[in-house]
Amino acid sequence: MYTPVSSRAASAYRQVGVQSGVDGASPHTLIKMLFDGLIQSLNAARGALQRGDIAEKGRQIGKAVRILEEGLKGGLNPAQGGEIASNLAALYDYCVSRLTLANMRNDLALVEEVVSLIAPVAQSWSEIGTNNGAAAQGAGA
Repeated sequence: MYTPVSSRAASAYRQVGVQSGVDGASPHTLIKMLFDGLIQSLNAARGALQRGDIAEKGRQIGKAVRILEEGLKGGLNPAQGGEIASNLAALYDYCVSRLTLANMRNDLALVEEVVSLIAPVAQSWSEIGTNNGAAAQGAGA
């Protein structure tokens, strides 16, 4: 499949922009970026389901699952985070199971359920701020 030069250039620009943001980011900012990417993937999966684009739905749900498993859950520090880290791990596991079911059933309601569970956590993380980021890092990162 041919991709126009302008589209490839825009994609390369986005890749460089994301890499530049990651290179100098604090742990707090990295977690915020993961939440942002997760919400973006979930919204894209919702849109794909609404359009009937099953391949894109699968790609976006797969991306969301990887962010949950490898990024957010993988970044938890149970020794420092204690009960909060344990609760977040359970939430992320639940979300992964719901997304897996959503992918198998093409079920928009399950994707929306995950959005409703993750959005408040993402918002709270965003509101913590960089001054408190080090204190919360043990729970969320």
